[in-house]
Amino acid sequence: MGKMYEVSNRYNNYRDYTKEYTEVGRSIRRPDGPDKVKGKVRYTDDLTLPRMVYGKLLRSKHAHANIVKIDYSKAMELEGVLGVITGEDCPIPYGIVPHNANEHALAVGKVRNWGEPVAAVAAVTEEIAEKALELIEVEYDVLEAIVDPREAVKRDDIRIHEDSPYNISYEGVQVYGDPDKALEEADYVLEQDYYSSYVNHGFIEPQSAIADYDVATGKLHLYATCQVPHYTHQQLAKVLEMPLNKIRITVPLIGGGFGGKGVASQADFCSALLSRKVGRPVKITYERSEVFATNNGRHPCYMKMKLGFDKTGKITACDFTNLMDGGAYAGWGIVVLFYTASMVHIPYVIPNVRFDGKRVYTNKPTCGAFRGLGGVQPRFAMEQMLDQAAAHFGMDPYEIRMLNAAESGYTAKSKMYVPHTEYKKCLTECVERSGYKEKHGKLPFGKGIGLSGGYYISGTSYTLYLSYKPHTVATIKVDEENDVTVYCGATDIGQGVDMVMAQMAAETLGIKTEDVTVVPRDTKISTFDLGTFASRLTFATGWAIRQAAEKVNAELKPVAAGMLGIRGEEVEVQGGEFYNIYKPHKRVPWRDVVSQYIQTNGPLSMTGQFTPPRRKGIQQGGNIGHSPTFGFSAQIAEVDVDLETGKVNVVKITEAGDCGVAINPQSVEGQVHGSIGMGMGQALYEEMKVAPDGRFLNPSLHDYKLPTALDMPEIDANIVDAYDPSAPYGAKESGEGPIQPTIPAIFNAVYDAIGVRFTEMPLTPEKVLNAIKEQKARGVF
Repeated sequence: MGKMYEVSNRYNNYRDYTKEYTEVGRSIRRPDGPDKVKGKVRYTDDLTLPRMVYGKLLRSKHAHANIVKIDYSKAMELEGVLGVITGEDCPIPYGIVPHNANEHALAVGKVRNWGEPVAAVAAVTEEIAEKALELIEVEYDVLEAIVDPREAVKRDDIRIHEDSPYNISYEGVQVYGDPDKALEEADYVLEQDYYSSYVNHGFIEPQSAIADYDVATGKLHLYATCQVPHYTHQQLAKVLEMPLNKIRITVPLIGGGFGGKGVASQADFCSALLSRKVGRPVKITYERSEVFATNNGRHPCYMKMKLGFDKTGKITACDFTNLMDGGAYAGWGIVVLFYTASMVHIPYVIPNVRFDGKRVYTNKPTCGAFRGLGGVQPRFAMEQMLDQAAAHFGMDPYEIRMLNAAESGYTAKSKMYVPHTEYKKCLTECVERSGYKEKHGKLPFGKGIGLSGGYYISGTSYTLYLSYKPHTVATIKVDEENDVTVYCGATDIGQGVDMVMAQMAAETLGIKTEDVTVVPRDTKISTFDLGTFASRLTFATGWAIRQAAEKVNAELKPVAAGMLGIRGEEVEVQGGEFYNIYKPHKRVPWRDVVSQYIQTNGPLSMTGQFTPPRRKGIQQGGNIGHSPTFGFSAQIAEVDVDLETGKVNVVKITEAGDCGVAINPQSVEGQVHGSIGMGMGQALYEEMKVAPDGRFLNPSLHDYKLPTALDMPEIDANIVDAYDPSAPYGAKESGEGPIQPTIPAIFNAVYDAIGVRFTEMPLTPEKVLNAIKEQKARGVF
């Protein structure tokens, strides 16, 4: 287990297709690493501004109720209280999807989930703010709460949102080919129900915001834990009815996001509204229970999947029904719904597909974006069914996946196009490294091994939220001191994108990564970027940075040519030097060329931008099909089931991933470890528990179980040789694809261990122990 904490050097000599690269493909340690380990990094809650005061939110103790009256007069009489706001102060709704923006900074007229904020207080200390909350009197007309989407979709007598009959948030049907005919003609049809659980991101840093409104200038400066600063910028302007140029957002280092900080938080809005009201900076930092009340986590899904196969084991059809629990508000809902629809089309060839999905409102905290958005749920179902089908045909689970796997250049019936894939290589690498064929079906009772695969997108052609700007813009500046600075609005949420951007810039400029500085996110300084979601950063920012760097080179090469006495087309740059491509010994230092340029022209600044091309498709409401390319992953889990307690111990995970060219292989390995940890948590431990009246039963990290370092297995992470010609430097996503196979690999391994197939998450010791007892009663062991 100590291996988790070792600095891996296994990829230091990683090359495959990076032979011509000097910076791309290097495992460079992140510059923020030492300070994070030492606790020296300053996150949003660590910041203090002059005259700063503190905000707290009053949260509803009811899951569904009309607000009759709010009286905060007693709170205002408390010494040290500076101001109180309610829903009347923020009537304008917001939301990530423009056509269904139905969220408010504070509840307006009605609360729809336990913990929804109804008022906010600003006071000179946190303690006084907490006391003030106790003095606010709220009169509610309590309504019946519905926490099960299967009930909610049948109840038109209780509408969580008045404009949503039968509590349907979104619904969609997609049909490709003729699935009915294909299923009727199939040689083998397999049908199964599945349930994926209600889980939270569990990031270490809770949401936090500091708003500083300048009364004299009418300008607002917000410091926030935010994956999408330019979206938050836009929504703040809308809700506060302020011009964009009067609002500035700065994003300090973020302690994890995983999608949960991919929306503007109520802390952002309320701190800003309070600061404007009291004329002083206001900080709001959530308690852990508030993180759960805000949620935006994984959608629970009640799924039914039917697969048809021909006599050789090839998939002929998929019929997928998905009832999603969306919680109280719209959020990312439509995106997640159609992602689950589209994620069944790859990595296997399926000629006939039907999807019938509904996202339903319930009186629970809103579900939203979560690492591997939309892919985890259908993979959980399909990857188990492939194992079942393999058993029916007398095939190895590896064989049936290889038989059905899509190849490079594949176009699905939905028009999803795969420019390049090494998925088969991923499967083979896992099988060979783990000794899968020698172990599967041959281990002692209680020990098992399971295979699974998956894929994920590398960005999307759609903006998700309304924006007519390029998806990402990057500017590279070279100043009089020869310092190179990259400005880009892409947010580093702990995944290391700043290092990746520096490496990509350095690669094209022909200098060392250590000589490049990436400026932290600030909407007044950084260039525009849609935000950190959909595994888009390496692909989208990579192209923008490469374009900007090539423009810098185009300016510098003529100067270098003059200094070398040759033509511009004969000049190349690498290793910090410009050189004659025909006489490589003739060189001039990069810094000398820059100095010569600046003497004549001044500081050099060039900008690149990128918007993915839109491919024509028939997505019928979904946007995943327009992803430029996809990353692929396969995993094998080895488990040891405790026959006395039912506890599943994951002993080892073998992973092989196709992320194209790994810009920073060590960072890729870190992403794999993180994905596996999160997948393990969802598979075995995690579930937000809600009472019938909507109360949360485990809103703390003491009661909501996350895997710890002691639970982590040995991980053998591998990057397969790959180069995606559609991607910048051949690189694509690596942060969300690896979570896709983890859960079904563990479930398949448990089946191999005890011979029982489980279809609901999480796989708790109680469930497993009951299954073991049944197996023992049958005389299986």
